[in-house]
Amino acid sequence: MEIFENAPEQALAWHEAGRGAVLATVVETWGSAPRRVGAQLVIAGDGEMQGSVSGGCVEGAVVLEATEALEKGEQRLLEYGVSDGDAFAVGLACGGTIRILVEPVGPVLPVDVLQGLMQARAARKPVAYEANLKTGARRLVADIYEDRFAMDRSGFEEDGDVFVAIHNPPLRLVVVGAVHIAQALVPMARIAGYDPYIVDPRAAFGSEARFPGERILPDWPDEALEDVGVDSRTAVVLLTHDPKLDDPALHIALRSHAFYVGALGSKRTHAARLERLAEAGFEPHQIGRIHGPVGLDIGAAGPPEIAVSILAEMTRVLRQGA
Repeated sequence: MEIFENAPEQALAWHEAGRGAVLATVVETWGSAPRRVGAQLVIAGDGEMQGSVSGGCVEGAVVLEATEALEKGEQRLLEYGVSDGDAFAVGLACGGTIRILVEPVGPVLPVDVLQGLMQARAARKPVAYEANLKTGARRLVADIYEDRFAMDRSGFEEDGDVFVAIHNPPLRLVVVGAVHIAQALVPMARIAGYDPYIVDPRAAFGSEARFPGERILPDWPDEALEDVGVDSRTAVVLLTHDPKLDDPALHIALRSHAFYVGALGSKRTHAARLERLAEAGFEPHQIGRIHGPVGLDIGAAGPPEIAVSILAEMTRVLRQGA
Protein backbone atom coordinates (compact mmCIF):
# COMPACT_ATOMS: atom_id res chain seq x y z
CA MET A 1 0.00 0.00 0.00
CA GLU A 2 2.94 2.37 0.51
CA ILE A 3 3.16 3.16 -3.20
CA PHE A 4 -0.10 5.09 -2.84
CA GLU A 5 0.38 6.54 0.64
CA ASN A 6 3.90 7.98 0.87
CA ALA A 7 3.71 10.64 -1.84
CA PRO A 8 4.59 13.53 0.54
CA GLU A 9 7.70 11.71 1.79
CA GLN A 10 8.79 10.94 -1.75
CA ALA A 11 8.18 14.54 -2.83
CA LEU A 12 10.43 15.87 -0.07
CA ALA A 13 13.13 13.30 -0.89
CA TRP A 14 13.14 14.19 -4.58
CA HIS A 15 13.15 17.92 -3.83
CA GLU A 16 16.06 17.60 -1.39
CA ALA A 17 17.94 15.50 -3.94
CA GLY A 18 17.72 18.42 -6.38
CA ARG A 19 15.43 16.63 -8.82
CA GLY A 20 12.45 18.90 -8.26
CA ALA A 21 9.08 17.57 -7.15
CA VAL A 22 5.39 18.23 -7.67
CA LEU A 23 2.49 16.89 -5.63
CA ALA A 24 -0.75 16.25 -7.50
CA THR A 25 -3.77 15.75 -5.25
CA VAL A 26 -7.35 14.76 -6.03
CA VAL A 27 -9.39 17.62 -4.54
CA GLU A 28 -12.87 16.93 -5.88
CA THR A 29 -14.72 14.13 -7.66
CA TRP A 30 -18.07 13.51 -9.36
CA GLY A 31 -19.47 10.19 -10.44
CA SER A 32 -17.40 7.01 -10.29
CA ALA A 33 -13.99 8.62 -9.95
CA PRO A 34 -11.23 6.00 -9.65
CA ARG A 35 -9.64 7.38 -6.46
CA ARG A 36 -11.04 9.25 -3.48
CA VAL A 37 -10.40 12.88 -2.58
CA GLY A 38 -6.94 13.22 -1.03
CA ALA A 39 -5.26 10.59 -3.24
CA GLN A 40 -1.86 11.76 -4.43
CA LEU A 41 0.64 11.37 -7.22
CA VAL A 42 4.19 12.73 -6.90
CA ILE A 43 6.15 13.70 -10.02
CA ALA A 44 9.88 14.40 -10.20
CA GLY A 45 11.30 17.09 -12.44
CA ASP A 46 12.57 14.41 -14.82
CA GLY A 47 9.10 12.89 -15.15
CA GLU A 48 9.41 9.91 -12.79
CA MET A 49 6.18 9.43 -10.89
CA GLN A 50 4.86 7.47 -7.94
CA GLY A 51 1.33 7.03 -6.65
CA SER A 52 -1.97 7.52 -8.45
CA VAL A 53 -4.77 10.02 -8.91
CA SER A 54 -6.93 8.13 -11.39
CA GLY A 55 -5.87 4.52 -11.59
CA GLY A 56 -4.08 5.21 -14.87
CA CYS A 57 -6.67 7.23 -16.83
CA VAL A 58 -5.09 10.70 -16.71
CA GLU A 59 -1.67 10.26 -15.13
CA GLY A 60 0.13 10.99 -18.39
CA ALA A 61 -1.63 14.33 -18.81
CA VAL A 62 -1.03 15.23 -15.17
CA VAL A 63 2.71 14.57 -15.53
CA LEU A 64 2.91 17.00 -18.46
CA GLU A 65 1.00 19.68 -16.52
CA ALA A 66 3.14 19.08 -13.44
CA THR A 67 6.38 19.45 -15.39
CA GLU A 68 5.22 22.77 -16.82
CA ALA A 69 3.97 23.94 -13.42
CA LEU A 70 7.38 23.14 -11.88
CA GLU A 71 9.17 25.14 -14.60
CA LYS A 72 6.89 28.15 -14.06
CA GLY A 73 6.63 27.80 -10.28
CA GLU A 74 2.84 27.94 -10.23
CA GLN A 75 -0.10 25.96 -8.89
CA ARG A 76 -2.60 24.47 -11.30
CA LEU A 77 -6.12 23.19 -10.81
CA LEU A 78 -6.89 20.57 -13.44
CA GLU A 79 -10.21 18.96 -14.34
CA TYR A 80 -10.65 15.75 -16.27
CA GLY A 81 -13.63 13.73 -17.36
CA VAL A 82 -12.94 10.00 -17.22
CA SER A 83 -14.83 8.45 -20.12
CA ASP A 84 -16.80 5.24 -19.83
CA GLY A 85 -14.21 3.50 -22.03
CA ASP A 86 -11.29 4.62 -19.88
CA ALA A 87 -13.21 3.80 -16.73
CA PHE A 88 -13.87 0.27 -17.97
CA ALA A 89 -10.16 -0.12 -18.71
CA VAL A 90 -9.29 0.47 -15.03
CA GLY A 91 -12.09 -1.69 -13.69
CA LEU A 92 -14.93 0.80 -13.22
CA ALA A 93 -18.50 0.41 -14.32
CA CYS A 94 -18.86 3.99 -15.52
CA GLY A 95 -16.94 7.23 -15.90
CA GLY A 96 -16.63 10.30 -13.69
CA THR A 97 -14.93 13.66 -13.29
CA ILE A 98 -11.98 14.59 -11.12
CA ARG A 99 -10.24 17.85 -10.18
CA ILE A 100 -6.55 17.68 -9.37
CA LEU A 101 -4.46 20.29 -7.59
CA VAL A 102 -0.86 20.48 -8.83
CA GLU A 103 1.66 22.00 -6.38
CA PRO A 104 5.40 22.32 -7.08
CA VAL A 105 7.43 21.88 -3.90
CA GLY A 106 9.17 25.13 -3.06
CA PRO A 107 7.47 27.84 -5.11
CA VAL A 108 3.93 26.73 -4.18
CA LEU A 109 4.16 24.16 -1.39
CA PRO A 110 6.67 25.60 1.11
CA VAL A 111 9.44 23.20 2.05
CA ASP A 112 9.09 23.95 5.77
CA VAL A 113 5.38 23.10 5.61
CA LEU A 114 6.17 19.81 3.87
CA GLN A 115 8.86 19.05 6.46
CA GLY A 116 6.38 19.75 9.26
CA LEU A 117 3.91 17.40 7.62
CA MET A 118 6.56 14.67 7.50
CA GLN A 119 7.35 15.16 11.20
CA ALA A 120 3.68 14.88 12.16
CA ARG A 121 3.18 11.76 10.05
CA ALA A 122 6.30 10.12 11.52
CA ALA A 123 5.06 10.87 15.05
CA ARG A 124 1.55 9.53 14.30
CA LYS A 125 0.03 12.95 15.00
CA PRO A 126 -3.13 13.85 13.04
CA VAL A 127 -2.59 17.00 11.01
CA ALA A 128 -4.44 18.86 8.27
CA TYR A 129 -2.73 20.54 5.33
CA GLU A 130 -4.67 23.65 4.38
CA ALA A 131 -4.25 25.15 0.92
CA ASN A 132 -5.96 28.44 0.09
CA LEU A 133 -6.17 28.38 -3.69
CA LYS A 134 -7.25 32.04 -3.82
CA THR A 135 -4.52 33.62 -1.67
CA GLY A 136 -1.83 30.96 -2.14
CA ALA A 137 -1.41 30.50 1.61
CA ARG A 138 -0.41 27.05 2.90
CA ARG A 139 -0.29 25.90 6.51
CA LEU A 140 -0.64 22.91 8.85
CA VAL A 141 -3.34 22.83 11.52
CA ALA A 142 -4.23 20.25 14.14
CA ASP A 143 -6.82 21.87 16.39
CA ILE A 144 -9.72 22.34 13.95
CA TYR A 145 -11.61 20.19 11.41
CA GLU A 146 -12.71 17.71 14.08
CA ASP A 147 -15.36 16.16 11.82
CA ARG A 148 -12.94 15.79 8.94
CA PHE A 149 -10.41 14.01 11.16
CA ALA A 150 -13.08 11.71 12.56
CA MET A 151 -14.33 10.74 9.10
CA ASP A 152 -10.87 10.84 7.48
CA ARG A 153 -12.37 13.13 4.86
CA SER A 154 -10.37 15.64 2.82
CA GLY A 155 -12.16 18.24 0.72
CA PHE A 156 -13.02 21.87 0.02
CA GLU A 157 -14.52 24.11 2.66
CA GLU A 158 -17.84 25.81 1.90
CA ASP A 159 -16.14 28.89 0.42
CA GLY A 160 -14.71 26.75 -2.36
CA ASP A 161 -11.28 28.40 -1.96
CA VAL A 162 -9.72 26.37 0.87
CA PHE A 163 -8.83 22.73 0.33
CA VAL A 164 -8.14 20.67 3.43
CA ALA A 165 -6.09 17.48 3.13
CA ILE A 166 -6.45 15.28 6.19
CA HIS A 167 -3.35 13.32 7.17
CA ASN A 168 -4.38 10.86 9.84
CA PRO A 169 -1.88 8.31 11.16
CA PRO A 170 -1.91 4.98 9.31
CA LEU A 171 -4.55 2.55 10.46
CA ARG A 172 -3.52 -0.18 12.88
CA LEU A 173 -5.19 -3.41 13.92
CA VAL A 174 -4.35 -5.21 17.15
CA VAL A 175 -5.62 -8.79 17.14
CA VAL A 176 -5.60 -10.53 20.52
CA GLY A 177 -5.61 -14.25 19.94
CA ALA A 178 -3.61 -15.93 17.17
CA VAL A 179 -6.46 -18.23 16.19
CA HIS A 180 -7.78 -19.41 12.80
CA ILE A 181 -9.91 -16.30 12.34
CA ALA A 182 -6.81 -14.18 12.85
CA GLN A 183 -5.01 -16.12 10.12
CA ALA A 184 -7.70 -14.96 7.69
CA LEU A 185 -8.27 -11.49 9.16
CA VAL A 186 -4.66 -10.28 9.26
CA PRO A 187 -3.89 -10.56 5.51
CA MET A 188 -7.30 -9.08 4.65
CA ALA A 189 -6.66 -6.14 6.96
CA ARG A 190 -3.20 -5.59 5.51
CA ILE A 191 -4.69 -5.38 2.00
CA ALA A 192 -7.21 -2.85 3.34
CA GLY A 193 -4.38 -0.63 4.56
CA TYR A 194 -3.99 -1.67 8.19
CA ASP A 195 -0.70 -2.28 9.97
CA PRO A 196 -1.50 -5.43 11.99
CA TYR A 197 -0.18 -6.61 15.35
CA ILE A 198 -0.89 -10.12 16.63
CA VAL A 199 -0.89 -10.55 20.41
CA ASP A 200 -0.77 -13.97 22.02
CA PRO A 201 1.44 -15.19 24.89
CA ARG A 202 0.79 -18.79 23.86
CA ALA A 203 3.79 -19.78 21.75
CA ALA A 204 1.95 -22.58 19.98
CA PHE A 205 -0.59 -20.09 18.62
CA GLY A 206 1.50 -17.01 17.90
CA SER A 207 4.19 -18.66 15.84
CA GLU A 208 6.02 -17.55 12.72
CA ALA A 209 4.84 -20.69 10.96
CA ARG A 210 1.19 -19.70 11.46
CA PHE A 211 1.73 -16.00 10.67
CA PRO A 212 4.75 -15.74 8.35
CA GLY A 213 6.23 -12.28 8.15
CA GLU A 214 3.76 -10.71 10.58
CA ARG A 215 4.45 -8.74 13.75
CA ILE A 216 3.76 -11.11 16.66
CA LEU A 217 3.86 -9.88 20.26
CA PRO A 218 4.19 -12.82 22.72
CA ASP A 219 3.29 -10.64 25.70
CA TRP A 220 0.31 -10.53 28.01
CA PRO A 221 -2.39 -8.57 26.14
CA ASP A 222 -2.59 -5.56 28.46
CA GLU A 223 1.18 -5.15 28.37
CA ALA A 224 1.22 -5.50 24.59
CA LEU A 225 -1.48 -2.87 24.10
CA GLU A 226 0.32 -0.48 26.42
CA ASP A 227 3.51 -0.94 24.40
CA VAL A 228 1.77 -0.53 21.02
CA GLY A 229 -0.14 2.55 22.15
CA VAL A 230 -3.81 2.44 21.22
CA ASP A 231 -4.97 5.66 19.54
CA SER A 232 -7.90 6.91 17.47
CA ARG A 233 -6.56 5.15 14.35
CA THR A 234 -6.39 1.75 16.03
CA ALA A 235 -8.87 -1.12 15.97
CA VAL A 236 -8.71 -3.80 18.66
CA VAL A 237 -10.21 -7.24 17.98
CA LEU A 238 -10.35 -9.94 20.66
CA LEU A 239 -10.57 -13.51 19.44
CA THR A 240 -9.44 -15.80 22.27
CA HIS A 241 -12.74 -16.62 24.05
CA ASP A 242 -10.59 -16.70 27.20
CA PRO A 243 -11.40 -14.01 29.81
CA LYS A 244 -7.86 -14.29 31.19
CA LEU A 245 -6.58 -12.95 27.86
CA ASP A 246 -9.49 -10.91 26.52
CA ASP A 247 -10.41 -8.99 29.68
CA PRO A 248 -6.99 -7.37 30.32
CA ALA A 249 -6.96 -6.19 26.71
CA LEU A 250 -10.51 -4.88 27.02
CA HIS A 251 -9.55 -2.86 30.10
CA ILE A 252 -6.92 -1.04 28.04
CA ALA A 253 -8.99 -0.71 24.87
CA LEU A 254 -12.08 0.71 26.58
CA ARG A 255 -10.00 3.41 28.27
CA SER A 256 -8.31 4.32 24.98
CA HIS A 257 -9.41 6.25 21.90
CA ALA A 258 -9.55 3.13 19.72
CA PHE A 259 -12.10 3.72 16.97
CA TYR A 260 -13.23 0.08 17.07
CA VAL A 261 -13.30 -2.55 19.81
CA GLY A 262 -14.71 -5.96 18.87
CA ALA A 263 -14.89 -9.19 20.84
CA LEU A 264 -15.65 -12.69 19.57
CA GLY A 265 -18.16 -14.85 21.42
CA SER A 266 -21.76 -15.97 21.61
CA LYS A 267 -24.48 -13.76 23.06
CA ARG A 268 -24.19 -15.66 26.33
CA THR A 269 -20.40 -15.21 26.37
CA HIS A 270 -20.79 -11.53 25.62
CA ALA A 271 -23.39 -11.05 28.36
CA ALA A 272 -21.01 -12.59 30.90
CA ARG A 273 -18.26 -10.32 29.58
CA LEU A 274 -20.40 -7.24 30.15
CA GLU A 275 -21.16 -8.33 33.71
CA ARG A 276 -17.45 -8.70 34.49
CA LEU A 277 -16.70 -5.28 33.09
CA ALA A 278 -19.48 -3.68 35.11
CA GLU A 279 -18.14 -5.36 38.25
CA ALA A 280 -14.70 -4.00 37.37
CA GLY A 281 -16.11 -0.46 37.46
CA PHE A 282 -16.57 0.35 33.79
CA GLU A 283 -19.38 2.76 32.96
CA PRO A 284 -22.23 1.82 30.58
CA HIS A 285 -20.99 4.22 27.88
CA GLN A 286 -17.59 2.52 27.97
CA ILE A 287 -19.01 -0.99 27.88
CA GLY A 288 -21.33 0.04 25.06
CA ARG A 289 -18.32 0.65 22.81
CA ILE A 290 -17.76 -3.09 22.42
CA HIS A 291 -18.98 -4.65 19.19
CA GLY A 292 -19.98 -8.08 20.33
CA PRO A 293 -20.57 -10.60 19.05
CA VAL A 294 -17.93 -9.19 16.73
CA GLY A 295 -18.60 -8.48 13.04
CA LEU A 296 -21.60 -7.67 10.87
CA ASP A 297 -24.38 -10.24 10.90
CA ILE A 298 -23.96 -11.65 7.40
CA GLY A 299 -24.53 -15.28 8.30
CA ALA A 300 -20.79 -15.95 8.20
CA ALA A 301 -19.69 -19.58 8.40
CA GLY A 302 -16.06 -20.47 9.00
CA PRO A 303 -12.99 -18.34 9.81
CA PRO A 304 -12.60 -16.58 6.41
CA GLU A 305 -16.21 -15.39 6.31
CA ILE A 306 -16.09 -14.32 9.96
CA ALA A 307 -12.95 -12.35 9.12
CA VAL A 308 -14.83 -10.66 6.26
CA SER A 309 -17.65 -9.71 8.64
CA ILE A 310 -15.18 -8.23 11.14
CA LEU A 311 -13.32 -6.18 8.55
CA ALA A 312 -16.63 -4.97 7.11
CA GLU A 313 -17.80 -3.79 10.52
CA MET A 314 -14.47 -2.08 11.17
CA THR A 315 -14.83 -0.25 7.86
CA ARG A 316 -18.40 0.81 8.60
CA VAL A 317 -17.41 2.23 11.98
CA LEU A 318 -14.36 3.97 10.53
CA ARG A 319 -16.25 5.60 7.66
CA GLN A 320 -19.73 6.08 9.13
CA GLY A 321 -19.25 6.03 12.89
CA ALA A 322 -20.50 3.54 15.49
